[in-house]
Amino acid sequence: MHVAVIILNWNGRKYLQQFLPTLIQYSKETAEIIVADNASTDDSVAFLKSEYQEVRIIQNSENCGFAKGYNVALSQVTADYYILLNSDIEVTENWITPVIELMETDELIAACQPKIRSYLEPKKFEYAGAAGGFIDKYGYPFCRGRIFLSIEEDHGQYEDAIEIFWATGACMFVKASLFHKFGGLDEDFFAHMEEIDFCWRLKNNGYKIMYCPASTVFHIGGGTLPKASWRKTYLNFRNNFFLLYKNLPDDRLVKVFAVRYLLDTIAAFKFLFQAGFRDFWAVTRAHGSFYSSLGKFRQKRKSLKHGSMQDVYGKNIVAEYYLKGKRKFSQLNMKKFYSN
Repeated sequence: MHVAVIILNWNGRKYLQQFLPTLIQYSKETAEIIVADNASTDDSVAFLKSEYQEVRIIQNSENCGFAKGYNVALSQVTADYYILLNSDIEVTENWITPVIELMETDELIAACQPKIRSYLEPKKFEYAGAAGGFIDKYGYPFCRGRIFLSIEEDHGQYEDAIEIFWATGACMFVKASLFHKFGGLDEDFFAHMEEIDFCWRLKNNGYKIMYCPASTVFHIGGGTLPKASWRKTYLNFRNNFFLLYKNLPDDRLVKVFAVRYLLDTIAAFKFLFQAGFRDFWAVTRAHGSFYSSLGKFRQKRKSLKHGSMQDVYGKNIVAEYYLKGKRKFSQLNMKKFYSN
């Protein structure tokens, strides 16, 4: 069995220098290690060629973003399993084998993530993935261990290997054949939420996404776009609309978009009064970009299966969090998850 770890790098020499030694130490016996460089302007490639001859380098001709960058790179990698790994992640001993073993137990398991904890606050889960990703009925992503900005400490409360809705792109294990069969990551997303879209497409075709607590990695997060970036706000709001339009069942589409338009408008004015004009404009621009792309995405929707609401939270996580004060995943009513 051939496993390939692929890091997509853009001007991330400092992270490569910091985290490659541990990755090589704990992975070299079980996986090929590849760095796909997205046309970095720092000395990342020269550094790799000088210091890490055992690492395969793929050089993309331009900065393609996260989605296209991986698609271009993975078209050049032959393996049974891909591991998409952010450059700012520290892996731990035996981090690969438990995940692969779990995925091998069921041919319907298409993708999986390990436990993601914070590198800067190691006792806490990390924002981008935590103990497995979910979305609510209006498309808001959250995780076991992280709802919006409330991040839990890991006290062993999420040690069960369960089916989840999405696996984080920060550290996603995926069967290579299925990655290519279902078209890889949607390049129109550029970055952010493309992994949720990919996982939803897999679920719409009958496959499972899993969380494996027997493997733990530590993630810095925000290495490319910090949480306070207006561009991150823009991409998150725009791509969330892309995600919903592509994958929602027909009978949910109009209702969800009506509610989301209202909630996004509230969010935009909240940004305006609390953070200034930039994030307000980012939300407004995100909506405009979605509507200008509607023709293209209508064609995508027609070409896809859609309808699975399995593991979607059947309540509004915004109301649960801000109005009812539910800050932990364990406080949510698990019976409100759709199970079709």
